[in-house]
Amino acid sequence: MSYINHKTVHRDFEILTTFEAGVELFGFEVKAIRAKLGKLEGGRIVIRGAEAFLVGASIPAIQPANAPLNYDPSRARRLLLNKGEMHDVAIAESQKGLAIIPISLYNKGSVIKLSFGIGRGKKKQDKREDLKKRDAVRDIAREQKYKRSSVRPIPDRVSPGTRSGMGMIGFDGVIL
Repeated sequence: MSYINHKTVHRDFEILTTFEAGVELFGFEVKAIRAKLGKLEGGRIVIRGAEAFLVGASIPAIQPANAPLNYDPSRARRLLLNKGEMHDVAIAESQKGLAIIPISLYNKGSVIKLSFGIGRGKKKQDKREDLKKRDAVRDIAREQKYKRSSVRPIPDRVSPGTRSGMGMIGFDGVIL
């Protein structure tokens, strides 16, 4: 079950590969995530030394009055990756034009996991092309649905002698 999603990641980035990592969290942060509080927008993954961290993501305490006084909702959270994954992420971070972006927080069993991807930012023209493709696919699906269904659209006019058409619209606009 997905708790928190980055809503604009697929619009703004072309995701090349995805990874899964555990996240080191406090107990009240886990409760906040399960309550679907928090944002991944503006977050990114950085490598410091031999560890990966989620920075810029905001996870507030579920009860601010019970949180520690010095708690920072956008603190850096350590990601739990194996050495091979850490190596791949470090190489991607060093390459120009690639970004490491969080996609979603979800549970796997009783553990909170982070799905993140290595992606390349889209330009405005690429975003427009994606919108056109998505609209074209939606139009095709709509046409196929129309052809399969036995329901036909209601005609605008009915000839004066026929009153047998259920759902037909007469000259005066009344459904017959």
